[in-house]
Amino acid sequence: MRKYLFIVFLLSPLLICWGQLKDTPEYHKKDDDLLFRFGYYLGMNQMNFKSEYTRYTSQLDIQPQLGFNVGLFADLRILNNINLLFEPGMFTTQRNITFPEIWPEVRDPNNRLREVKSTYVRLPLVLKFSANRIHNARPFVVAGVSSSFNLSSNENSREDNDSGRFRLRTNMNALELGLGVELYLPFFRFTPSIRGIFALDDELVPDDWTVPIESLKTQGVFINFIFQ
Repeated sequence: MRKYLFIVFLLSPLLICWGQLKDTPEYHKKDDDLLFRFGYYLGMNQMNFKSEYTRYTSQLDIQPQLGFNVGLFADLRILNNINLLFEPGMFTTQRNITFPEIWPEVRDPNNRLREVKSTYVRLPLVLKFSANRIHNARPFVVAGVSSSFNLSSNENSREDNDSGRFRLRTNMNALELGLGVELYLPFFRFTPSIRGIFALDDELVPDDWTVPIESLKTQGVFINFIFQ
């Protein structure tokens, strides 16, 4: 994921500079005055866990994998530089978790890996604070909250880590912070953005294997490309 972040930070100034080229007309000048705007987004993510422990120095080995995002986009203009965004969508993610072999709770040292695959329905509501438009570019930052529902949580499953099943809670509430730039292209508006997500509540459904774990909270990064 670091290389993707590097690419985003490298390309953002270039995209802003492109948007300031004076030999191109200003596109979609009336769009900024619309009360509502709609679109869709595609993107990628990488989710990890922030883990806290009650004891032991050895910790879980958590290896995040690349996931994908898709969703819709609704923009409500509140003031000239402040908008309210609602971005319902879905994202998939995978976190490979390996239990430490030395934990007494680990009953089968040869079966310590759990591939935690999740599909979330995500409902973020954020405020967007935009700079003034610079020709065909407009940088912004966002901040808000989201509620997500893990369709693969296994929260109510009777099987646990003894059966090879790692369980998470279905609901996840989180803070979201991000930045991006709106680019006014001839036929549509294109918005690349990067978003950090920070879960507020413990998501772990405990069992005998997870006694040393005090909490697991999702933290991760979204890179989205909005088309409108």
